[in-house]
Amino acid sequence: MPLDQALVSALTANGVTEPFPIQAATLPDSLAGRDVLGRGRTGSGKTLAFGLPLLNRTAGRRADSKAPLALVLVPTRELATQVTEALAPYTAALGLRSTTVVGGTSIGRQTDALRKGVELLVATPGRLADLIDRHAVRLDKVTITVLDEADQMADMGFLPQVTRLLDQVAPGGQRMLFSATLDRQVDKLVRRFLANPVTHSVDPSAATVTTMEHHILHVDDDTKRATTAEIGAREGRVLMFVDTKRGADRLTKHLLGQGVRAVTLHGGKSQPQRNRALDHFREGRANVLIATNVAARGIHIDGLDLVVNVDPPTEAKDYLHRGGRTARAGESGTVVTLVLPNQRRENARLMAAAGIRPHTARVRPGDPELIRVTGARKPSGSAVAVAGTEPAAGTAPTAAAGRRRRPRRTPAEAGTGAVTGFGAGVGRTRGKSASPAGRGGAVGRRARGEAR
Repeated sequence: MPLDQALVSALTANGVTEPFPIQAATLPDSLAGRDVLGRGRTGSGKTLAFGLPLLNRTAGRRADSKAPLALVLVPTRELATQVTEALAPYTAALGLRSTTVVGGTSIGRQTDALRKGVELLVATPGRLADLIDRHAVRLDKVTITVLDEADQMADMGFLPQVTRLLDQVAPGGQRMLFSATLDRQVDKLVRRFLANPVTHSVDPSAATVTTMEHHILHVDDDTKRATTAEIGAREGRVLMFVDTKRGADRLTKHLLGQGVRAVTLHGGKSQPQRNRALDHFREGRANVLIATNVAARGIHIDGLDLVVNVDPPTEAKDYLHRGGRTARAGESGTVVTLVLPNQRRENARLMAAAGIRPHTARVRPGDPELIRVTGARKPSGSAVAVAGTEPAAGTAPTAAAGRRRRPRRTPAEAGTGAVTGFGAGVGRTRGKSASPAGRGGAVGRRARGEAR
């Protein structure tokens, strides 16, 4: 492939000697400057699929102050960080400058970086729009634009904002859109902004990974907490998903009280808190990361072999993205979903829609099958704390915190009307899905606030 030799050397130094399928399929067209529409499951190597041609085609150019040459739009802060870190060795190899602009971090530092000039800008739509309004950046020199995880941007209500941003980039430039699923909303972006795109669908939209095992564990209301704690006490790390921010905080507090080192990641946390939680989990100082759907995309944890849906997701693609945190890049992994009696019928429909035939068992704490599937162990029962994270064991949100701001709903809650989470003792309550128009109102603002 016609890659700059500096890129080839950097790839070799990082152990990348042959492309993943999505890269092999798209690189010839993207390196030639074609508009590309790429679909591949999460963890399939999409970042290098768009990153290598973007950097290769930008090499040798120098950006003016506040006028980047290439733009990658992503839906969440975590994905922005992951993309930036994944491309950093190759950006450096070509002598290119990059910066990341996301909410929850210093807008002053981001403004300074843009003033000095960067060739590559990785951004979430909300913060980028804020910077444009402040005249800290303009997009008229952007000749290569990438939308990563475009379907999630549509789901989170970013579509109008993304459309306004794409209207500002240089006309006639190259556009690449990568996503795990391509639904009707994404198709609107494709029709408007991509010119005769080459489409590469390496995996079916409901792709499952051959190295991934899927298990449904039927549990009762009165044993779900204890079962979850035993899974959290396993040897090795586990990523747990719950529906709501409040549910995530409750579960974290419960596990800490049981002696399980757990941290929380959701949109109600500040960016430094989110970064600390991820660092503790990556470095092994915490064994359990409890997250809402904000973490279902854009987080890569090497060697993560177990994902547990403490609260079952409500849509097939959410299940696939949650599960996609394990069994990445050919590794093996297990996805476990805890299902209450009143959730069985809906969960069966979800599995069928996802194209998955899971192994099913009924378990209680201490069951041999629970131990076999998850490595569950009885927790110590002695409360622990994880330094620098919240909530700590035995603590609760202060009254002042409650007065400052009511917890915002996650994007998943905004779409389903979910009102209960872990430990509620009842199933989730669902209302009507938010209409597309609704995403532009209060629901959309809440969703955008979580991701910015």
